[in-house]
Amino acid sequence: MTAGQSPLWQRIQASGMSTLAVMGMTKNTGKTVTLNHLLAQAAANGVALGVTSIGRDGENRDAVFFVPKPAIVVWPGNLVATARSTLERAKVRTKLIAATGIDSPMGEILVVKVLAQGEMEIAGASRSSDQLTVIARLKQCGAALVMLDGALGRSHHASPAIANGVILATGAAIGGGMGDVIRKTRDRLAILGIPQADEATRSLCEPVFAKGGVGLWNSAGQPLMLAEMATLNAAATLLQYQQADVGLVALSGAVGRSLWRALVTLANHKPGLRVVVNDGTRLFVEAADLKAFDKQGAQLMAYCGIHMTGITLNPFSPLGGSFDATEFLEIARAAFVGYGVSDVMLENTMNETKEAI
Repeated sequence: MTAGQSPLWQRIQASGMSTLAVMGMTKNTGKTVTLNHLLAQAAANGVALGVTSIGRDGENRDAVFFVPKPAIVVWPGNLVATARSTLERAKVRTKLIAATGIDSPMGEILVVKVLAQGEMEIAGASRSSDQLTVIARLKQCGAALVMLDGALGRSHHASPAIANGVILATGAAIGGGMGDVIRKTRDRLAILGIPQADEATRSLCEPVFAKGGVGLWNSAGQPLMLAEMATLNAAATLLQYQQADVGLVALSGAVGRSLWRALVTLANHKPGLRVVVNDGTRLFVEAADLKAFDKQGAQLMAYCGIHMTGITLNPFSPLGGSFDATEFLEIARAAFVGYGVSDVMLENTMNETKEAI
């Protein structure tokens, strides 16, 4: 661990956030390396840190590709919320601080204090409501900043309802050339980063997002329908309003392909249609779909926008097709201006070289 602060850590500290999610574009894009970097930075700078995971992560071997992966390295004083059975395998001494009452397939989620530096497998709560409870418990136990480690195929921990900010790890493991990785990362950012709705629109939609369900308003802002229903099953309901004066649609839950097709159909009939979803993590569509929707003259917004705190890069792929680290960093920084792009391994190497000189 080196003294001082990395650029990524400085961005996090300057933001004043209290909950940060680390998510990966896919396996082996450096999410765990990024998390370890931030854990080390927090320890070096005396920040009381809480750590948990969305479901099971931190295993010794990648559960998808079966290749070795870096372990999560915790530091003395860290507060960790993890399933009981993971503590039996932990390569580090811990002290039980609190129980959460939240069960998981691997046992109750417990809060422990790390007594010595070492490696841990972390398996936290899977449901969003349980995650909020765990985060609150970590903060009650003294964590000034809570970090959430993501898992493959899950992004709801990045929702602004759970995390104040998000770091996205991307890299060569996505496949294709460097241009392909940049394009796919840009597409992901387009979905996660849909703009937040204005205050007037958010106020109008607030009952839908407070209770859950679907809401429709006409062009004058008068309600046509407010229903507490699963949004995944709302496509048929929306299509019943093709001939009505629909100006605004609010959807609190997930938006899959069927529901998206219904929104596209409505937009064809209603020029200027506005659609508000909870946030970008609830969209299960492609970036090309968003572009086509915009060309229709429709507007897609988030009830709560996601704050992208940074992007980290992993130029190496266990399946081959690695990139030159310096070139990848330069190209990514040019492509993602304003996002705070970092390669924490490259930066550590450069710092060590400077210190040696």
